[in-house]
Amino acid sequence: MNKLIDLITDIQVFFLEKIKLLDFTAPLLIRIYLAPIFILAGWGKLNDLESTAYYFGEHLGLPLPDLMAFMAGSTEFFGGIAILIGLATRWFSIPLMVTMLVAASTAHWANGWHALPETTLTVPWEWRMDLIDDAVQRRDAARSLLQEHGNYGWLTATGNITILKNGIEFAATYFIMLLPLLFFGAGRVSIDHLLRKRFMV
Repeated sequence: MNKLIDLITDIQVFFLEKIKLLDFTAPLLIRIYLAPIFILAGWGKLNDLESTAYYFGEHLGLPLPDLMAFMAGSTEFFGGIAILIGLATRWFSIPLMVTMLVAASTAHWANGWHALPETTLTVPWEWRMDLIDDAVQRRDAARSLLQEHGNYGWLTATGNITILKNGIEFAATYFIMLLPLLFFGAGRVSIDHLLRKRFMV
């Protein structure tokens, strides 16, 4: 029995040592996934600051909407570029996480968890089932109207018709994905790693 345990332990140690060679892939893939989302969102805000500030002030009730729009856009745009190349990744993760918290609490919280009205819940903590029921009713009505009066086959050839519920799901997911970048950094394929090797002997 001890020999079997020793063998299993040796195999596990060997396997874990080998996959350590690929430990750069997780932070790299997180960065590649998140960066375009933040860059495009930030660029959209910075490219139309007036509309963004109006939305922040009139719809979200944020104070100093012009400043908030500029800060949110700059954080997303420049933070997205920084995490893409892996520069000061841990530091840029913090304002990006704050931006996601603000977005979740102001723009999305009242809409519950799910971004889309899923009748089969992907998580048990949805707190706006009423919005799911309402959105499903409207989605079904839209589908019925389009089937009767539109070219429904063409309209749905690349995906189903749905209604955006716009809950906190995406903001929460991005926040959670930023956590490993904050705690563990950008990984070995990054400017941070090169700077660490150069200046921290």
